[in-house]
Amino acid sequence: MKLTKSLFLGSAAGLMAVSGAFAADLPVKAKAVEYVKICSLYGAGFYYIPGTDTCIKLGGYLRAEVAFNTNSNYGISNGSPAGAHNRLSNYYQMRAREDLNIDTRTATEYGVVRTFFDGVFTWTTGGYQGSGSATGGTVYTGNLGLNTSGATPALVGSSINGTDGNTSGGSLGVYYAFIQFAGFTMGKAVSQFDAPWTNYPGNNIDSLVGGSGTVTGVNQFTYTADFGQGVTAAFSAEDATAYYQAGNMNLTGASAGSMIGGTYGSNAIGGSRSPNLVGMVRVDQAWGMFQASVAAHDNHVAYYGATETTGHPDDKWGWAVQLALSIKNIPTGAGDVINIQGVYTDGATRYNFQNLAGSSYSMFGSSGVAYQSVGFASAPDTVFITGGQQETVKTWGFRGAYTHNWDPYWNTALYGAYAQAQYGSVAKTALCGAGGAGGVFGGLAGVTGCNPDFAVAQIGLITRWTPVKNLTFSGDVNWTHLDQKYSGTVGYAGAGTTAKPAALYELKDQDSITLLLRAQRNW
Repeated sequence: MKLTKSLFLGSAAGLMAVSGAFAADLPVKAKAVEYVKICSLYGAGFYYIPGTDTCIKLGGYLRAEVAFNTNSNYGISNGSPAGAHNRLSNYYQMRAREDLNIDTRTATEYGVVRTFFDGVFTWTTGGYQGSGSATGGTVYTGNLGLNTSGATPALVGSSINGTDGNTSGGSLGVYYAFIQFAGFTMGKAVSQFDAPWTNYPGNNIDSLVGGSGTVTGVNQFTYTADFGQGVTAAFSAEDATAYYQAGNMNLTGASAGSMIGGTYGSNAIGGSRSPNLVGMVRVDQAWGMFQASVAAHDNHVAYYGATETTGHPDDKWGWAVQLALSIKNIPTGAGDVINIQGVYTDGATRYNFQNLAGSSYSMFGSSGVAYQSVGFASAPDTVFITGGQQETVKTWGFRGAYTHNWDPYWNTALYGAYAQAQYGSVAKTALCGAGGAGGVFGGLAGVTGCNPDFAVAQIGLITRWTPVKNLTFSGDVNWTHLDQKYSGTVGYAGAGTTAKPAALYELKDQDSITLLLRAQRNW
């Protein structure tokens, strides 16, 4: 009996030992893997961030392009050195760009919380201006066309023949960075004043006049109310300093040379005192869209001279109003669309001559009666003379496009724009004299007509080919005409930056033709 009991206990102990050994070899149970799951709440492309209830979507594009007959991928052949139309002007400018955007959304008891970021990495051909030295030489001017987002370009390159010149440079730009919550938009976003197509009723070229267009966003604090049936309204306070200050010019500092260069005196913009105040009402329906926008802009000048004791003019509020209309489902074809807008400004020029188009012109051309011809113009927000008050510059304009889809792969758009600037009596008297034959410019020998008013007309044609989804090749040709109101001839002292000599120049309208070729892959 004792023997049986001993054998039983020994067998049990052995089994327990073996079981313990097997248990030690078994793997520990792993935690459940949290796989990325599709978020269908906000449309295609959204996924849940693992471990959260926040949905995220990544997107962007890669773009390669070349612009001909300009020193700027978004501008015409204007200013220095492009407007010189000589050996300093670029025949072409190339640019490569990668855009990255991040969209996050979270459902809460107060509604959806959204954040959106859009940044770009860009590499662009540079340019050179004349140094003004008697022995010649040039100076690197950077990448005209890089600094479209308010970011400071980082110029990089290697020395050339022992000099410190750079031939190209890269930049990082922040286009959009905003939070949306309970109807509020806070951060850098497209202005509420803009039409939904911003600068592009049908074009790729950025430099259309005839309306506003903050394509790289503006800092703002906005409330948007949704009334249903496609009707929305917004009120916004928007930062004026980056894109909405065309200048407050003291005409007392004007000279014939500075005017030919497109500068009508000394710019005396003071510190920021008020954001631009914007209101907008929009109706979106199946037939298209209608929008009405208004804006108020504070013109705040520093001083008449170098110090506080020189005094200053009072603030002057400017304003702008814009109407925009989009018509869809037109009989010419599926997806065809007409986009048009019109704008009027009084002391708020950038809502017409938008930031990427600019409002200052200096362009040279050929002449049959003088060494060369020159056309120049400028449209600041306000002008004044030392001891006087601000006088607003009034402008009006329009732009639009008709886009036709030939088939699912090809479409063509015909687009155009027009803008006109008109000065008051203070400016015309200071620059041209009371009768148009005096002042800074009107009294010069050879000048037979003096009037700072001007107009800019533009027309263009673009064709796009999309052989596969999200890959598009396009060609965009644009003609811009500067209709300036000066006439006769003028003895110009010349400028080293444009390599223009002291000579007799004919005062004449000018033209610019640019071609933009682009390949873009969206993702």
